Amino acid sequence: MTTSHTHRRGVGKTHLRQDKDNNMVYVTFDQENQERIHAVEISFGPSGKRLSQPGRVLIGQGQLMKQSRRGPQPKVFFLFNDVLVYGSIILKGHWNKNQQIILLEDIQLEDLDDGVSMKNQWLIRTPRKSFFVAAASYEEKRTWIEHIEDCQFRQQQSGNHRPGSTFAVPWIPDQATSICMRCSNKFTMTQRRHHCRKCGFVVCGSCSKKRAVVRHIHPTKLLRVCCICDLSPVRTEAEAQGMSRLSIGETGLGEDGVGEPSEEEEAEEQVEGHGPSKWTDSQMDPRAIYVFLKPEHVRP
Repeated sequence: MTTSHTHRRGVGKTHLRQDKDNNMVYVTFDQENQERIHAVEISFGPSGKRLSQPGRVLIGQGQLMKQSRRGPQPKVFFLFNDVLVYGSIILKGHWNKNQQIILLEDIQLEDLDDGVSMKNQWLIRTPRKSFFVAAASYEEKRTWIEHIEDCQFRQQQSGNHRPGSTFAVPWIPDQATSICMRCSNKFTMTQRRHHCRKCGFVVCGSCSKKRAVVRHIHPTKLLRVCCICDLSPVRTEAEAQGMSRLSIGETGLGEDGVGEPSEEEEAEEQVEGHGPSKWTDSQMDPRAIYVFLKPEHVRP
């Protein structure tokens, strides 16, 4: 891992760098920062959002394991001074997809002990989506957490921080149960798994027929909820689909740029290797979320 402090005291200064023809050129921090941000934009292709904004600085980047509904998946993460960006890896170091953008003011971090499937992990909570991530080493984990918290502190000092109070629950992975967590019916090829957007439980279609507004996730969109988390107003499937089309709009993204996770969202490619994170200058067991489950929910 390489760490420096340009983003704290190097703004406006120049330094020497070799170009592609091995010529020594003077480059300002602002110029190099814009080049880095532009490279991140290009890596997401035409489907990615524009990331270049006045005052935005790329702090660091690296690969982390993200716990998805289908188990741990490698993701590429980019930390800016005001947002956290991540996506799926197509070609390591070159191409990414499924860009997600989260405002740092919407993030709450929780340090965790090692779990069964992921070591060096922590929980990232946001109003719209919460998930577990893990680094290759404890030192890298601590560096990520410290950099994110440092950026949040600087936002607080500048008066641009509006912390939230309600956060989405992390989804329980598919492999955590072989039966519906509400009716205990066994999942099959025809009895598919679904997730309640309010409690994160894995449930069958019969136990998640209702649709309701979960305001901290989306203020107008009707989302799938289980029979226990049934909220008002309850809509039929046809009404839910109609309202969803109106609320999604052209981009399918919320105000913070994070799209509502779909049932097929986490079917990404596996990527070998786990390089160290790169930085520019600028005690709770996760299994506790299963405390409400019956013993037979967990596979032997």
